[in-house]
This record gives sequence, C-alpha cells and structure tokens, in this order.
Amino acid sequence: MTTVFFVRHAEPNYNNHDDMSRELTEKGWSDRKKVTAFLQDKGVTSAFSSPFKRSVDTISDFTESAGLTIATDYDFRERKVGDSWLDDFASFAERQWSDFDYKLENGESLAEVQERNLRALYKILNSSNGETVVVGTHGTALSTLVNYFDQSFGHKDFLRIQEVMPWIVEMTFNGTEFIQWKEHQL
Repeated sequence: MTTVFFVRHAEPNYNNHDDMSRELTEKGWSDRKKVTAFLQDKGVTSAFSSPFKRSVDTISDFTESAGLTIATDYDFRERKVGDSWLDDFASFAERQWSDFDYKLENGESLAEVQERNLRALYKILNSSNGETVVVGTHGTALSTLVNYFDQSFGHKDFLRIQEVMPWIVEMTFNGTEFIQWKEHQL
C-alpha cells in the first residue's frame, strides 16, 4: 500500500498577488508546527510539493525535522485563474465547479488542473510504491484530485474547506489503484 498525505498550505498573505512568491502569514508560519506534529509518526519517506512558496514552507518544518528533501513538481501548482487578480472569486469558482471546462482567458479549467495534478500523482505512485509520502499542495488543486476519486466531492465541499488551512487529505493506493481517502483537520 502507498499512502499519500496531501497538505494544503497554511494561511497565505493574500496581499501578495503573485502566486509563486505568496508567503505564509505569521499564523500560517506558526501552523506549520501542527503539520509537523501530525506527520512525525506517519513513516513518511519522501516529500514533494508545488513549487509555490506557501506550499513548500508549509511542509518544510516537517521535512527538515525528518531529514527529507522536498522535490518540487510544477504540475502540483495551484490553478491559474487568469492574468489579473479576481475580485469576485466566489462566482468564478462556482461556475468552474459547475463546468469543469470553464476558464478565463489565459487561465486554467478545473479539468486541466485535475489532469496535471493526476499526472504528478501517478509519477509519485509509480516511483514510491509501498511508501508513505507527503505532498505540499493547494486548495483547488487538491479538491480536483479528491473529486476525481470521489465525484460526490464538489462545489459545496470546496466551499467547506475554503478557509481550512492547513488541510490534510490522506489517500491510500494499491499500486496505482485508488483505495480510499480521508481528511484530517488540524
């Protein structure tokens, strides 16, 4: 069995509109310790992350204490909304969840986000079979993965976890065959 702990980043500084460099807030920085406490006895053997700073920083306290190096994979990044900051994110998100192919100009659809996150996940499953791994990720990206394996997870669930940071989803696989998922709130 392979276990993957997906860790949605801790609270970010939304005043920084640059997705790649958006850092954690003071609360987010403190909440990393909760992630470390949760993961410390899980037998994690490798770590992966979106290259976005907030995701790497959320799991780095744990990886440093466990002596692990974080391998970043650009496919685990968060969805690109478009070229500019979106003030009415709620309406946009609702439309995307009702139509997985909907996207703004120069943005990504949820179907595209799901596809690339699955590609990154299957690389891990093929290279880390039988291991326990951690992946630093994002709310929308992770929600599309959960939706892929459990289609009952939809917009209502996305809204439920929208402010839950960090949020951990544990997925279990037999080879590449999905077995189950469960969520952990810290």
